[in-house]
Amino acid sequence: MGLYADVLLPHCIDFACGAKGLLPERQKVAEGLHGVVLEIGFGSGLNVPCYPRAVTRVLGVDPSGRALRIAAKRIASAPCPIDFVGLEAEAIAVEDASVDTALCTFTLCTIAGAESALREVRRALVPGGTFHFLEHGRAPDPSVARWQDRLNGVQRALFGGCNLNRDIAALVRSAGLSIRSLAAGYHPAFPGPRTHSYLCSGVAVAPAPRA
Repeated sequence: MGLYADVLLPHCIDFACGAKGLLPERQKVAEGLHGVVLEIGFGSGLNVPCYPRAVTRVLGVDPSGRALRIAAKRIASAPCPIDFVGLEAEAIAVEDASVDTALCTFTLCTIAGAESALREVRRALVPGGTFHFLEHGRAPDPSVARWQDRLNGVQRALFGGCNLNRDIAALVRSAGLSIRSLAAGYHPAFPGPRTHSYLCSGVAVAPAPRA
């Protein structure tokens, strides 16, 4: 994909998403994670310091080898084993109902098949297991949303397919996950104007299997 996408962009994303002001949001969204955790979009491991003690193992999914190299020191200092189970979140190599909780931060904007990835998360979670997410997405203000639509092509070209205008809560619900808690708003610590700083975080629950 070239020098920029393969080498430079992962460092840019690590810098932007690693803003100190976002750490409290990462810590908050990680609350309640326990047991075996599936993390899609593991990236450079920015969530590793936020894992609660109740986490016993992390199964990571990420397509970027460079990001994983950036993550090496964080992985080495992790409080639990971290194993990688694939590159693409749309097809995760884990068994049905095999993970206790799942985590995703600043990832659903970029995954081409976000709906398929979320269905995979639902499949992997035990019944009643929780999916914790922190994402940027479509703003509720019409004027901001219009600019998100206008800028989306440039955003995708410059930032590895990242979309500004995805409705994160709607995506989560469309995968059959029930949102238990949700918080959204413009975050001053996230780099960029309001088109880029509308964050959505929450916890969703995997349904019980049908009788």
